[in-house]
Amino acid sequence: MINKQDIIHFENIVGKENIYSDKAHLIAYSYDATKVRYEPELVLFPKSEQDISDILKYCNKKGITITPRGAGSGFTGGSLPKRGGIMLCFEKHMNKILEIDMQNMIAIVQPGVINRDLQKEVEKLGLFYPPDPASQDYSTLGGNVSENAGGMRAAKYGITKDFVMALRAVLPNGEVIRAGKKTIKDVAGYNIAGILIASEGTLAVITEITLKLLPKPKLTKTAMGVFPTVEDAMNAVFKTMASGVIPVAMEFLDNLSIRAVEEKFHKGLPKDAGAILICDVDGDLDIELDMQLETIEKVFKENGCKEFKKAKDQNEANDLWFARRNASQSITIYGSKKLNEDITVPRSKLPDVLKGIEEISKKFNVKIPCFGHTGDGNVHVNVMVDGSKEEELKRGHEAIVEVFKLAVSLEGTLSGEHGIGLSKAPFMNIAFSDAEMELFRSIKRAFDPNDILNPGKMGL
Repeated sequence: MINKQDIIHFENIVGKENIYSDKAHLIAYSYDATKVRYEPELVLFPKSEQDISDILKYCNKKGITITPRGAGSGFTGGSLPKRGGIMLCFEKHMNKILEIDMQNMIAIVQPGVINRDLQKEVEKLGLFYPPDPASQDYSTLGGNVSENAGGMRAAKYGITKDFVMALRAVLPNGEVIRAGKKTIKDVAGYNIAGILIASEGTLAVITEITLKLLPKPKLTKTAMGVFPTVEDAMNAVFKTMASGVIPVAMEFLDNLSIRAVEEKFHKGLPKDAGAILICDVDGDLDIELDMQLETIEKVFKENGCKEFKKAKDQNEANDLWFARRNASQSITIYGSKKLNEDITVPRSKLPDVLKGIEEISKKFNVKIPCFGHTGDGNVHVNVMVDGSKEEELKRGHEAIVEVFKLAVSLEGTLSGEHGIGLSKAPFMNIAFSDAEMELFRSIKRAFDPNDILNPGKMGL
C-alpha cells in the first residue's frame, strides 16, 4: 500500500499538480478497451526522464508496482494496474516531437505523442510514417511500441518494430539506457530495442523513441473484389502477394460482416457474397498504380472474383473502405458481447484458418464474423454471444480456445497486434513450450528482479 510518506516523496519529484489520488482519477485510469477494471492507488504525470528515473528508483526499493500507460486504448489489458500501485502517464508532459531529421529521415519523439500527430507533421515535409493502427487518432507512440502495433498499411510497409531504430528507457532500478542507434546498420551488442518492443511495459519505461521515416508516395488508388466464398478470397490474397504486387493494404470482410454492415448502414453491399477484399496501392505515377491494379484484378478473377470495382476518386475510395471501417461496430447485431481476438497465420494458411473457424462456429453454435488485415495474415475473429446467458458465454470462450489452437497448428500466433496483456495470458502455453516460457521469465527477472513493472502480464 502507498502511504502518505510515499505521496510526499512523489510530490517532491513531479510537483503536487502532477499527482492524483482522488477517486475520479483512479477510476478514469482503471480500464482500457477491454472494460475490465483495476484501480491504481496513485496517478503520476512525470515531466521528464529524470522524474521517471527518480520514481522507479524509489519504487524499486519500496516494492511499489508501476504500470506505464499511453492512451489506454489496448484490447488485452496491457495497461491495467492489476496489483494497484502507480499509474505512470505520459499524455500531460512527455508528448513532444523532439526532432524531425530530414537528412537522415528519422523522427525523435517522446512516448506520449499521438500516432496521427506524428503522421501529420512528417507529411507536411513530404515524409511518411506508415504504421497506422485503427486507434491512430488517439493511441500514443509509446503504447504502439510497447504493443508492437500494426495497422492496415502493414501489408506493404510492416509494423511498428520495422520503424523503431532506437529507444531510451529507464530500468526498474532507475538507470537510463539507450538501445539502438540512428544508424541504419548496427550489429554491436544484443538487440535490446527489439526486446523492449512488444514487452508491454514489463521490462523498462520507454522515454524516447527514434523512428525511421520514408518518402511519402504521391498517389493512392483503391479497389474492391467480390468473391463467392471466403476461401476464394483468401486464395486471392496470398497469390496476389506472390504476383509481384504488394498492396499498401489488403483487407477483407466475410459474409457475416458484410451482412451486418449492410443491415446497419444500407450501403448496397453484396449480401450474398462469401467475402469482399478491399485494397489500396500507392506510388508516384498513375501508370504505375494502374498496372498494379490490373495485376490484382487478374489474380482476383483467376481466383473466383465475380466483380472488381476501382474507385474513380477519393469519395468512391471512402465508400469502398466504409464497410471495413465500420465492421467492428456493425457485428454487434449478432450478440451483446464480442469476444474479439486477433490471430495471425502465414498468408498461405488463410484459406485453412477461415475454413477451420467456420467449423468451430458450427461446433459451438456461435456466430463468428471475421474481418481484418489479410495482407499480413492477421484475422480479427469475433465470437458473438449473449453476454447475459452464462452457458452461451461459456461456449464462446471454449470456441476462442479452439481458435487459438487452430492458429498455432497452422504455424500462426495468438496475437498479431493486440498483444497478450491479461486477457490472453492464460493461453500462452498453447503457443509456447515450458522452456520458452521460462526463457521469457528469465528475461523479466534480468530486467526487473523485484517485479515492480507492470506485473502479472503475458503469463509471466
